[in-house]
This record gives sequence, C-alpha cells and structure tokens, in this order.
Amino acid sequence: MRDNYDFSNSEKNPYAKKLKKQVTIRLDEDTIDYFKGLSDDKGIPYQSLINLYLRDCAQSHKDLKWQ
Repeated sequence: MRDNYDFSNSEKNPYAKKLKKQVTIRLDEDTIDYFKGLSDDKGIPYQSLINLYLRDCAQSHKDLKWQ
C-alpha cells in the first residue's frame, strides 16, 4: 500500500445520485411480518421488497384509497 495517493485527476461517481438513502420509518408489526413472509417465499430481503413495492407505487402514481 502506498503512503500517498494522487486523486487530482479523479472524477465524481456518476451513479452517486442513484444510491439508496438510509431512512428511519415506523411500520406496523403486521406489515413487517407480511413482507418478511414474502421475503422467505421470494428469497429477497424484506427491506428490498418494501423498496420495490414503494417504487412501483411511485412510478405508477398510485393514489391512497382512504376509507
């Protein structure tokens, strides 16, 4: 390993804006259990499933159906 590195010609990461951002969100236990169950069936981490579902809602402009 070098003692010093030269970053003067380096470029910013072009994908940095697409990286995920960590947030804190409060969810009901039954909601988490639902996605954890799906996670076991699909073999995908439950947090990724929640992200996929929310992304799908955002892209399709789903509106909340409030009763």
